[in-house]
Amino acid sequence: MKTALEIENLVKRFGGLVATDNLSFHIEQGQSVGLIGPNGAGKTTVFAQIMGEHLQTSGTIRLYGKDIGSDSTPERIRKGVSRTYQVPRPFTDMTVLENIRVGQMPNSIWQMIKSKPQYEKEVELALSVGFSKTDLHKPPGELSMGDLRKLEMARTIATGSSVMLLDEVFAGLTVAEIAQIGALIQQMHKDGMTFLIVSHDLKALEPLVDSVIAINYGAKIAEGNFNDVMDNDNVRSSYLGAA
Repeated sequence: MKTALEIENLVKRFGGLVATDNLSFHIEQGQSVGLIGPNGAGKTTVFAQIMGEHLQTSGTIRLYGKDIGSDSTPERIRKGVSRTYQVPRPFTDMTVLENIRVGQMPNSIWQMIKSKPQYEKEVELALSVGFSKTDLHKPPGELSMGDLRKLEMARTIATGSSVMLLDEVFAGLTVAEIAQIGALIQQMHKDGMTFLIVSHDLKALEPLVDSVIAINYGAKIAEGNFNDVMDNDNVRSSYLGAA
């Protein structure tokens, strides 16, 4: 299998605070991997470094074998990696469909659905993540938190990236919405998408991932299949609060 994303000896310091501590892992093309840890473990900081929003203090980030550690965020998106945000970041003066259209701008060719006119593609994508037709022309200010999560997901899909970083994509969703987004992720995974997923909802995460990486204080404390990582003593004590 081809390695899609490789993190090697990643370190991020903010003054005297070590937010990422010599972290290394890799994800093969087509894999779905969970990234878990307690609040403040450094998960979102890892995402920010992969996307170039924070430059690493040291270490290497490779996408399909090529070092992207000095690339700008738009360059990284064009090369095939994109993300959602824990706190949704919609363009508030645009409708749902217009927000999705912006997601297509880094890659001029949309990989998900190639044969349809742009408007039809936007509508299909919006419906696929669970929007109703009555939602399509609403501004974000009229959307629930669950719908804002769906919009984040749709904009990320629209970039055409082959590696997607999902940051707490289930937060604020109803049980039905979690099932809907989970089914979408499973189908995309089946179709070959590579995922790195941060989620505190372990029940929703478990069926979506091939393996799990657990971190605490920016350092890796366990890696492996879901059940083995959940049974790890370091994970139980630091993440689950168990002895």
